[in-house]
Amino acid sequence: MTAKRNKVIIGTRGSKLALWQANWVKEKLEKLYPELKIEIEKIKTTGDKILDAPLAKIGGKGLFVKEIEEALLSRKIDMAVHSMKDVPTEIPSDLHISAICEREDPRDAFISIDGKPLKELPHGAIVGTSSLRRMVQLKALRDDLNITSLRGNVDTRMRKLKEGQFHAILLAMAGLKRMGFEHMVTECISEDLMIPAIGQGAIGIETRVDDDFVNEAVKPLNHKETALCVLAERAFLSVMGGGCQVPLACHAKILKNNTVKIVAMIGDPDGEMPMIKDSKEGKIKEAQKLGKELAEELLGRGGSQILEKIYK
Repeated sequence: MTAKRNKVIIGTRGSKLALWQANWVKEKLEKLYPELKIEIEKIKTTGDKILDAPLAKIGGKGLFVKEIEEALLSRKIDMAVHSMKDVPTEIPSDLHISAICEREDPRDAFISIDGKPLKELPHGAIVGTSSLRRMVQLKALRDDLNITSLRGNVDTRMRKLKEGQFHAILLAMAGLKRMGFEHMVTECISEDLMIPAIGQGAIGIETRVDDDFVNEAVKPLNHKETALCVLAERAFLSVMGGGCQVPLACHAKILKNNTVKIVAMIGDPDGEMPMIKDSKEGKIKEAQKLGKELAEELLGRGGSQILEKIYK
């Protein structure tokens, strides 16, 4: 790349994990373009400011990206680095996801205070998680557990576990690996038992559509297989239209026979209606179409009633 600018500013949330991700992107770009000065700008988002309420209660979409996108649109920053699971399907028309980096382990991690796996937790054990998606799927596995809302960064959640406020907690395996906490994991929960969040484990780079310099610069960071899978998951989400008030999950992966398999679920946060779960498999080039078709099938099998109940 022929340098037309000598400096680029990356916008990110200020959490340790978000900064790890931004620095990872920074280091990749510095290796590609040694002549380019890259700075990181920390931006506090709505989701970072409200820590005393479950995400589902705060409502809305883009809780962890809105302020960063505003900085991008006003040209205070040149690119944004996000966890793709935080990015809504609808983004401002002047912005786009220009690269999706290679995915880390997308599974959920189970960490217990005494090293007991999920199936051996005592009846009534308190399990903490911030995710309705995890809550609904955990209830399907162990409806005898006391599942309680837990927010905060990884350090905060681990501290609360060590203090005995919880018997166990659920976190994203990708974040634990990136932060060097993999050794604390009691067990990884199979994708078959607990479907990951849309985009979980993938880092996305958002840029201005008209910024040719930055768009060209980040191209080498795009991982084709990850991007294909995440876009299929986001196609599912675009049809479902759910925010963090809806327990939704969708995960796509490319199989050895050169096809893509997508699994998904929608659940009722109150547990009054049964969880709906299904999968589709097909040609890689039809991944996004398959994601949309899977969403339509789940809506037709009772998903629409769940959404109506949540949003009424």
